[in-house]
Amino acid sequence: MKPTTLLVSLAAAVLSVFAPASAADPAPKELPKVLIIGDSISIGYTPFVTKQLKGEATVSRNPGNAAHTGTGLEKIDAWLGDTRWDVIHFNWGLHDLCYRNPDAKQQGGRDKVKGTLTFPLEQYEKNLDLLVTRLKKTGATLIWATTTFVPEGEAGRIAGDDKKYNEAAARVMKKHGVATNDLHALSAGFAADLFVRPGDVHYKPAGYQKLGTQVAASIRTALKETKRN
Repeated sequence: MKPTTLLVSLAAAVLSVFAPASAADPAPKELPKVLIIGDSISIGYTPFVTKQLKGEATVSRNPGNAAHTGTGLEKIDAWLGDTRWDVIHFNWGLHDLCYRNPDAKQQGGRDKVKGTLTFPLEQYEKNLDLLVTRLKKTGATLIWATTTFVPEGEAGRIAGDDKKYNEAAARVMKKHGVATNDLHALSAGFAADLFVRPGDVHYKPAGYQKLGTQVAASIRTALKETKRN
């Protein structure tokens, strides 16, 4: 090959590497943005949601533990930021209905005998109403996740209060027209070996995977509805 021909070939190769994409090339697809807000239960299931929605949505979660509705009211603006969210899947409840005593030896000061209730039912409902009002301003499709099951023997929570708080939340969601993902019904049917131990509201990985699968399905449905609209 002549030197001139070789130089021309090399120049063409270099230009092909650095040349901008033609107008006919499709732009990278921007995935819908999903925000999950919740306590330690959501910390457990979010990795499974992220995996199941890979290629369908970009899944984010609030930093740390969203704890109770009081924490939500304090930090919601920071969690939402400037991102334009397509779907927000959210819950508060287990921390609201928890009794705590600073002198208790249980993790988190849980003590349903001598402790103080974090937020009584009426205040919980008011706080949740304020939070949903704020979330609606984002324009995102909202999904309320019911508070998961409280088993007998939980140190700081009374079995049955989960149903009462979910009933209060249901009134708020009905008022605002927010869809519900019933994680309580799912978790209430879990076998004992899916919980980390008796009397604990947390789950082993297999339990979180089941929760994550249902969360992912609810988000996928919401994304399809969003496309139709």
